[in-house]
Amino acid sequence: MTRYSLEDESSNLDEMPLMMSEEGFENDESDYQTLPRARVNQRQRGLGWFLCGGWKVLCGSCCDCLAHVFRRKKELKARTVWLGCPEKCEEKYPKNGIKNQKYNIFTFVPGVLYQQFKFFLNLYFLVVACSQFVPSLKIGYLYTYWAPLGFVLAVTVVREAVDEVRRFQRDKEMNSQLYSKLTVRGKIQVKSSDIQVGDMIIVEKNQRIPADMIFLRTSEKTGSCFIRTDQLDGETDWKLKVAVSCTQRLPAVGDLFSISAYVYAQRPQLDIHSFEGNFTREDTDPQIHESLSIENTLWASTVVASGTVIGVVIYTGKETRSVLNTSYAKNKVGLLDLELNRLTKALFLAQVVLSVVMVALQGFVGPWFRNLFRFIVLFSYIIPISLRVNLDMGKSAYGWMIMKDENIPGTVVRTSTIPEELGRLVYLLTDKTGTLTQNEMIFKRLHLGTVSYGTDTMDEIQNHIIQSYALVTSQPSSSSSSSTTTTSGLTPSRKTQTSGPKVRKSVSSRIHEAVKAIALCHNVTPVYESHTAVNGEAESAEADQDFSDDNRTYQASSPDEVALVRWTESVGLTLVNRDLTSLQLKTPSGQILSFHILQIFPFTSESKRMGIIVREESTGNITFYMKGADVAMASIVQYNDWLEEECGNMAREGLRTLVVAKKSLSEEQYQDFENRYNQAKLSIHDRALKVAAVLESLEREMELLCLTGVEDQLQTDVRPTLELLRNAGIKIWMLTGDKLETATCIAKSSHLVSRNQDIHVFKSVSNRGEAHLELNAFRRKHDCALVISGDSLEVCLRYYEHEFVELACQCPAVVCCRCSPTQKAQIVTLLQQHTANRTCAIGDGGNDVSMIQAAHCGIGIEGKEGKQASLAADFSITQFKHIGRLLMVHGRNSYKRSAALGQFVMHRGMIISTMQAVFSSIFFFASVPLYQGFLMVGYATIYTMFPVFSLVLDQDVKPDMALLYPELYKDLTKGRSLSFKTFLIWVLISIYQGGILMYGALLLFESEFVHVVAISFTALILTELLMVALTIRTWHWLMVVAEFFSLGCYLASLAFLNEYFDLSFITTWPFLWKVSAITLVSCLPLYIIKYLKRKFSPPSYSKLSS
Repeated sequence: MTRYSLEDESSNLDEMPLMMSEEGFENDESDYQTLPRARVNQRQRGLGWFLCGGWKVLCGSCCDCLAHVFRRKKELKARTVWLGCPEKCEEKYPKNGIKNQKYNIFTFVPGVLYQQFKFFLNLYFLVVACSQFVPSLKIGYLYTYWAPLGFVLAVTVVREAVDEVRRFQRDKEMNSQLYSKLTVRGKIQVKSSDIQVGDMIIVEKNQRIPADMIFLRTSEKTGSCFIRTDQLDGETDWKLKVAVSCTQRLPAVGDLFSISAYVYAQRPQLDIHSFEGNFTREDTDPQIHESLSIENTLWASTVVASGTVIGVVIYTGKETRSVLNTSYAKNKVGLLDLELNRLTKALFLAQVVLSVVMVALQGFVGPWFRNLFRFIVLFSYIIPISLRVNLDMGKSAYGWMIMKDENIPGTVVRTSTIPEELGRLVYLLTDKTGTLTQNEMIFKRLHLGTVSYGTDTMDEIQNHIIQSYALVTSQPSSSSSSSTTTTSGLTPSRKTQTSGPKVRKSVSSRIHEAVKAIALCHNVTPVYESHTAVNGEAESAEADQDFSDDNRTYQASSPDEVALVRWTESVGLTLVNRDLTSLQLKTPSGQILSFHILQIFPFTSESKRMGIIVREESTGNITFYMKGADVAMASIVQYNDWLEEECGNMAREGLRTLVVAKKSLSEEQYQDFENRYNQAKLSIHDRALKVAAVLESLEREMELLCLTGVEDQLQTDVRPTLELLRNAGIKIWMLTGDKLETATCIAKSSHLVSRNQDIHVFKSVSNRGEAHLELNAFRRKHDCALVISGDSLEVCLRYYEHEFVELACQCPAVVCCRCSPTQKAQIVTLLQQHTANRTCAIGDGGNDVSMIQAAHCGIGIEGKEGKQASLAADFSITQFKHIGRLLMVHGRNSYKRSAALGQFVMHRGMIISTMQAVFSSIFFFASVPLYQGFLMVGYATIYTMFPVFSLVLDQDVKPDMALLYPELYKDLTKGRSLSFKTFLIWVLISIYQGGILMYGALLLFESEFVHVVAISFTALILTELLMVALTIRTWHWLMVVAEFFSLGCYLASLAFLNEYFDLSFITTWPFLWKVSAITLVSCLPLYIIKYLKRKFSPPSYSKLSS
């Protein structure tokens, strides 16, 4: 058991992906910008502040101080790790255990109780219940106060305990997974939690990697392996990792102990996509140095997808990348709960005032202070304890209804506490790729500068490819005939034209070059499913034989690359094999072309391009190919007059563009480059800058080959859904990591920006002055959508946060492109601080998790990018279009029903308190309860519970109407169903009814006081049942059942209540007519008022439903 406390507050850890979460790290120099601190207004801290929650703040800060003293943050440092020698480590590194628990044995009960009693409501009930132990304050029986409170607490404690035990079991299961550890004496089995920095661990195929490691060896001949990273970054494609060549070359595994070598690793940090380190072998002369980068690492929580790997552990426990990136979900509290909490405070105030008035009317005689407290306890029913129980049960019911809705199959409610939030949203922040689009890429266009090919003319390209490879293979004499036969349909008059072949050849050769470049310049690996193989060796052998097309799948880190390689396969040039050092292509005639890979420069979000240097084995020619975004490539390729214009054209069609270029290198040029490049890679300081500088020397005057366009298809019904949300008054912001042009065109094609709206593209700004000018330019525009990139946004927020948010909030739609995951969460937090409106975030990948957790309401889509977002979200859906029904129908119903239910339960408490007040004031202000013992418990439970709770089945508008007229949703965001106005109306109703019931009973009783109790209580029960009927808008058969069942229960129980009622009196006629008369007077006026109100000022929805 570790002593690190847990700040993990998510109640839905059962379905969370297993992350090693012990404690969030503040990493000051992290790669992502830290969130701006909220501007907190300094409030006057007086008694009012202390009562209204100041005590909570003070207690919290004291606890934080103590925790800080006991657990100082250790500074993270770079380290030197000796292979297989954990004892040589200078520092003590954290234990490699996973701990997801919130509490331990000692903190469980206090922790759970604190979570419960930090709500004003529960604290209040506790104080009232405790007061009953004081003899002079005792009113009635103890169980009337302790039973409801005990029930609520027991349910909570049991629920938390079950969750906690599940977490403990799951952690234990993860921590006790066995791994093989290499030692001098051979392999031994160790538990995952006992792995230390410096251990050499063997991980089998499909096994989870237990800690962050450097990849030393693999069973694969290629010296590389694939890993699945969906638990870490949410991406479902496999990543290629490369073993350190010095250790991979050793003859046997045991030789790892015969060498003296160490790894230098940078300090642990957040960024999962970068790593800098060096590998040094000391016992050779000269020493061997190798630079280590991200492709030599195996991060914890990823899974080995091919072969068996051996790695040396460099980071453990809470220093691993996966833990550093785990953000803790905050406990989300809905707006409705906060509003009800405010109302209960108002009720408490009313209760105290009422008690003071009673004591004042007594004339402050005798022990008046004791009497004051007795009155407070008497009127404690003003705030009903059943409010929390009813609302929590209601929330569970809404969750159940959402999951059972056949129109939105597969929807899962993971946080049952906030379904009402769905009905109050003003801002919807959505991801683009995989959320609005399907993340399925299709190759659409190839542009060569003078000629452009679309989907309908791809067969021409195919003919050119067949022709050009036929020319290469056959002798010059037969080449002309073979080429004429293939393209006879295209150029019938070829022999008569002398200039024809030249022009023809130029287009043909350009197509040939372009297709070849696309087929070579990528990071795609063809994978062949093996049917007979068991171990890795047989698999790779099988791959050599079985090149059949239907058995091949492509693995790459981006779907764009796969689309390009699939396209080259469709036009005749097929990628059939790929390992670390070579590439093989198959021509249309079946001939295999082999290329030797000399260098690969992977794609990064900074460089926005990737490059590869290959040597063709048949000719020995060295070529440098490069492809990337037009912004990055424009300055690299030779001057041309068409690239910028065509990129714009393609982007307007909604295509993602890539520019492809090449440069031929001589042997000397390449050798010179290689020496400088290797030197730069070994430097410890500013490695990235030095490497970039060497690369830049090569990226000059490249020959532009072609421009490709790939389409990302929209999800089904995205357009009507966005239209629906816009009509409902929801402002939609699209936050994406994609480039500006693509984001803009998706915004147009998905109708996020309507056709007649202007789009203002915020120019890229880098300092305060530029931001000022650009914001002023934007201020002059009216009703236009804003498109801004992540770095410009960063500058604006640094200097003009308030002004920028104010302007952006007036836009009908906002698109932020090139956003980092942290930036997405930052934007959500900004909107919450500046607008005080409810926000909802929807996404599908691991990069959307922080945004989903920051929003008031997070919705995850189970997408191509894995399940991480849907597991971290409050609601999980399968398609974007389901969000319409989720908000318009379920959001509306949940909010309306909870508002009605909350207010009705309060009314039920207020009416009985009014009766108590009237009773006490008539009987000389005595602090004596009107109804004793079981009558009070029965009133709050069995007699009225079912009809009141049946309000969760009520609906004001049919689902089809709510979807047909989304404008109805606008009313909900104003929060009019539960406000101080509606609350006051209920207070007045309660005072009127309570007064009538009590006075009526007192006027109409003749001889005995027992009759007052009988008459008033029966009238009270009938009034409550009639009021439920009055509140209901649409009847459901269960509501009718509940009404009659409750009435039946009351009538049946009269036989047993002879200590409270005079049974001989109850069966007489006078009793019946008196009860009927009082009930009529208390309810009839309200029915008349409701009828007149519906007639003369009907609500907007009733006009539609009539």
